[in-house]
Amino acid sequence: MKWLCSLSLLIGFALNPALAQTTDLPDPALPRDDYVTALLQKMTLPEKIGQLRLISVGPDNPKENIRDMIEKGQVGAIFNTVTRPDIRQMQDQAMQLPRLKVPLFFAYDIVHGQRTIFPISLGLASSWNLDAVATSGRISAIEGSEDGLNMTWAPMVDISRDPRWGRVSEGLGEDTFLTAEIGRVLVQSIQGKNPADRHALMTSVKHFAAYGAVEGGRDYNTVDMSPQKLFQDYLPPYKAALDAGSGGVMVALNSLNGTPATADSWLLKDVLRTQWGFTGITVSDHGAIKELIRHGVAGSPREAVKVAIKSGINMSMSDEYYIRYLPGLVESGEVTVDEIDDAVRHVLNVKYDMGLFRDAYAHLGPVGSDPADTNAESRLHRAEARAVARQSLVLLKNRLQVLPLKKQGSIAVIGPLADSKRDIMGSWSAAGRAAQSVTLLEGIRNAVGSQVTVNYAKGANVTDHQGLLAYLNQYEQTIQSDPRTPEQMLAEAVAAANKSDVIIAAVGEAQGMAHEASSRSDITIPAIQRQMIAALKATGKPLILVVMNGRPLSLVHEDQQADAMIEAWFPGTEGGNAIADVLFGDYNPSAKLPMSFPRSVGQIPIYYNHLPSGRPYRFDNPEKYTSHYYDEANGPLYPFGYGLSYTTFTLSEVKLSATTMARDGSITASVTLTNSGSRDGRTVAQLYLHDRVSSISRPVKELKGFQSVFLKAGESQTLTFTLSPDMLKFYNQQMQLIAEPGKFDVMIGLDSARVNSASFTLL
Repeated sequence: MKWLCSLSLLIGFALNPALAQTTDLPDPALPRDDYVTALLQKMTLPEKIGQLRLISVGPDNPKENIRDMIEKGQVGAIFNTVTRPDIRQMQDQAMQLPRLKVPLFFAYDIVHGQRTIFPISLGLASSWNLDAVATSGRISAIEGSEDGLNMTWAPMVDISRDPRWGRVSEGLGEDTFLTAEIGRVLVQSIQGKNPADRHALMTSVKHFAAYGAVEGGRDYNTVDMSPQKLFQDYLPPYKAALDAGSGGVMVALNSLNGTPATADSWLLKDVLRTQWGFTGITVSDHGAIKELIRHGVAGSPREAVKVAIKSGINMSMSDEYYIRYLPGLVESGEVTVDEIDDAVRHVLNVKYDMGLFRDAYAHLGPVGSDPADTNAESRLHRAEARAVARQSLVLLKNRLQVLPLKKQGSIAVIGPLADSKRDIMGSWSAAGRAAQSVTLLEGIRNAVGSQVTVNYAKGANVTDHQGLLAYLNQYEQTIQSDPRTPEQMLAEAVAAANKSDVIIAAVGEAQGMAHEASSRSDITIPAIQRQMIAALKATGKPLILVVMNGRPLSLVHEDQQADAMIEAWFPGTEGGNAIADVLFGDYNPSAKLPMSFPRSVGQIPIYYNHLPSGRPYRFDNPEKYTSHYYDEANGPLYPFGYGLSYTTFTLSEVKLSATTMARDGSITASVTLTNSGSRDGRTVAQLYLHDRVSSISRPVKELKGFQSVFLKAGESQTLTFTLSPDMLKFYNQQMQLIAEPGKFDVMIGLDSARVNSASFTLL
């Protein structure tokens, strides 16, 4: 390969001798398009192709190999290195090349925090609080840029309605509107107004497109859906993130209606470039170009490269295919220089936007400024992480107001997740260090000090399935199993419970069970933990379950057993302190579910904004020949938007400013929200709309607005939502985005299942 690059250089110099002497970059004061055009004119073909290569640092690609590639001009960007000395050394190499000295950019998966880990994305979405979301994004950008990074592979805005999929944990739930709003805020808070700013990171929204709809919830699987469903439900969050300014798009691994996204020129050119006007960079997912062969759309590596570059993949992530096969494809005329230039232009565009041509070391600072201790405690943002984490905790049940607990007496803290520093951070926890995270046990001890006796027992391992343990520990030891017998561990737990006033049991999934390549066909809590819960229940002591997980689980039995239950997700670095804040009433829970919780796997997919049936099931008048399961209660265990508080809230009837809406007008919908309980608290008022009669069936309700509101006990506030014709638009059978005249229902509630309604007519 080295001789081919050298030969190409020699050919380039022979055809244009001035190239050999052209070593200066253009004037950075030039506008971006002029600058990039001038730079392209100075570049040889091997230099251009080198810019299209994104290399991962890892066991298969050690830093020494990558430094050799940089010396040969074969790398455009690096990911998976997160320390300033390493990044500085690599950037130094690029800036000391004999010719153009095009800087590298550096990227990483900062999904929910860099060094300070915030709740997983599902937890962030549970807050329904855009200010909390923005805080997590700003801190991620600060910490990532302080580590010398320029880009993050985030936000992940794949709509998913199947909790079997392991990557549900990375996403923002089942709803289009909520995901789009949070995705937009994450781009704005991470990337800021200018991705070249000192504490800004360019975002790369992922995974384009519809990755969350993989069949059976199996990772990397196929997606097949109608154009209406694609444009109505799945594409808007990507569009919202790009409209917010995201400079990058990571392309999905799945096929969409038979075409792998990496080979989909309609998706990457017609939709992304032409319809949406995107001018940033498209990046393949890890090894996706190679996978086109297994998808069956390319017969050889050479053909896979040809398909990918022509379809619109600018940068190849973590394989050697572009640099190996593009020179020959250009030489044969199968790929044109213009097609290469178009891809390189997008790479150079984002480097320009990152400010790297003005200062390649903008996120590194001067020599000698690197932190003495990369993992220093002083680099964390604990207060912000704790504040956001407690807003992500969903109170699912609170029978007889067993919560909040008093800081007195004795408490049993039991469960395999009660003292797991690694699991509380969750999947894709970037550069977070488990040693710096606060477990539930630690959080409770911090909260009660010497006022309460805390009796701890592990009770059970996360799972006793040896095959699953081997799978989860395949690449690193992420689950440490207690060598004692299940009987010994359970006896210890029961003894701890019997000498305590109340039991707090931390149960659920290890973080690796809710991760990429961790799809599950069984979404119950593992059997060994269910046995533990049953034994704890049998003690007769009040039982509080703290569920940690990365997906909606089937919790029917747990709901029956628990006196109180908190959905904690994986809450991050300060998770233990945040959960303790809620358990003891130092914070009144306010979170709402961003996904419906099924009763069993057999109900999947179950989501609130489904289409109506000609034979709908009625809970108040069940009939045989209707759409339902006869062997199980119908509807979710917990609906989308659900979440309790230590106080109570009531909503008045919905009042509309008018009963008709002009095509160029708007109306308002108002309700009075009252904190009717005895505690101050926050809740989320949710606005849903329904098109009663239209040219195609429309969902029974769709989220179109929400307001997170704090009220003191006894306080009331009038909330107003503005309704416009744009909120009523949908893609009809001819794929026209229209709002049809007719009657619409306006529903406002504190979850998707219990709402107050009014109606108006669009003229």
